[in-house]
Amino acid sequence: MATREVERAELHKTIWRIANDLRGSVDGWDFKSYVLGILFYRFISENLSSYINRGEHKAGDLEFDYAAIPDDMAEQTREETVHEKGFFILPSELFINVRQNANTDSNYKANLNEKLEAVFRNIEGSAIGAESEDDIKGLFDDLDVNSSKLGPTVARRNDKLLNLLNAIGDLNLGDFAHNTIDAFGDAYEYLMTMYASSAGKSGGEFFTPQEVSELLAEMTVVGKTSVNKVYDPACGSGSLLLKFAKVLGKENVRQGFFGQEINLTTYNLARINMFLHDINYANFFLAHGDTLTDPQHWDDEPFEAIVSNPPYSTRWAGDSDPVLINDPRFAPAGVLAPKSKADLAFTMHILSWLAVNGTAAIVEFPGVLYRGGAEKKIRQYLVDNNYIDTVIQLPPDLFFGTTIATCVIVLKKSKADNSVLFIDASAEFVRGGNKNTLTEANRKRILDAFIARQDEAHFARLVPFADLAANDYNLSVSSYVEKEDTTETVDIVALNADIARIVARQQELRLAIDAIVADLEGVG
Repeated sequence: MATREVERAELHKTIWRIANDLRGSVDGWDFKSYVLGILFYRFISENLSSYINRGEHKAGDLEFDYAAIPDDMAEQTREETVHEKGFFILPSELFINVRQNANTDSNYKANLNEKLEAVFRNIEGSAIGAESEDDIKGLFDDLDVNSSKLGPTVARRNDKLLNLLNAIGDLNLGDFAHNTIDAFGDAYEYLMTMYASSAGKSGGEFFTPQEVSELLAEMTVVGKTSVNKVYDPACGSGSLLLKFAKVLGKENVRQGFFGQEINLTTYNLARINMFLHDINYANFFLAHGDTLTDPQHWDDEPFEAIVSNPPYSTRWAGDSDPVLINDPRFAPAGVLAPKSKADLAFTMHILSWLAVNGTAAIVEFPGVLYRGGAEKKIRQYLVDNNYIDTVIQLPPDLFFGTTIATCVIVLKKSKADNSVLFIDASAEFVRGGNKNTLTEANRKRILDAFIARQDEAHFARLVPFADLAANDYNLSVSSYVEKEDTTETVDIVALNADIARIVARQQELRLAIDAIVADLEGVG
């Protein structure tokens, strides 16, 4: 293993050990907001300091250190800093100074909870009235420094908060001056993976495994080196969107990252995740709310690349809201997804907002491929209009909170043929810990088949429209890709002959044993 990978693995172990050691009796899922929040506080403090220091050093003051100057001097840069970074932090309220003061001043430590509450309030307040206000507002809402979860007394809570500041402060997460900030984003992703893994069903609601996220992003940008903008209508903590920054480079997502999330806590995590991956506030556009009934990006669509892992079989308004059947997103199918199963409502929303030259990759509950009623009518609409490009059967037990084998539906509005590619990737995994994972080799095989768009025995099959219609618009991969027969052929004649020889030999041995016993008894 390369030195960098060894260091990364050790950092991951350290972070998770710290997270578990510090939480004490606090539930790990509840404590995640404190670990992730303090990590974010350190990041924006160092990010801001580095930004200001670089400007002063470039101007010729090589000894300048923002963390060491008086607050009143720093105030002179507030307006410009908020315009560029989206927020402002006084030197005295930087992570490094708050930590140092809490360790050296007993009175400061005794009021650490109040100090941190004021710091977080001031950071959010610095953006009020600025373009970044909506991106900064509420980022620290889930970091309640006065919660009894941290301890029964103020003193105990402050002990826990100081220990957390010290533990996060001691982590070797790189040097902004040498552009090694990826460690913060990596640490955040790792922590979210671990929290999702240990959280059961609730973990799956906010985080898509990184290897699945990467596969979806790669499929939507095949043949492209840049896209106009990317979108996820159920963005969770933003992990799917951020894979475009890795696959293409953030500078090649020209107009930014767009998403919407219904859960407020998860929405906050997504915004924090953007900052920690060094996506400037001016380049991400995340909204809070219900995408199906109150979409927030009407003025931003269409999108050239869309990825999503929406909640499986969740309830929605459906036909109880008479307005929805006339909604331009859902009306073309002539029917709404069932109220108890919103899966294909998300699919229709995504299709509506997909650019003519775009690609969408959606993780779906497998039932959408074969269930009848309204869902069959929606499938028929999608197939008849040639919008379904590929259907991929994924392995079981990839996702947090469920062991089911999900599938991926890939949508396009400008296909070169009127066939659908079916890929059976149900065996493309390795077991890692308590979950299955897609390795780089697994992802490559799936992506290669997706690009080649050719038949491959027991793995991929290109099925013409007529066959889909003849099969009553059933889109289950198993209906089109034949499983390899791995059963062993047995020659029953030869097997019976072997059994006869074994029986005969057994009889010979018994007679020999009887003779030996008789001889011994005779001697006796």
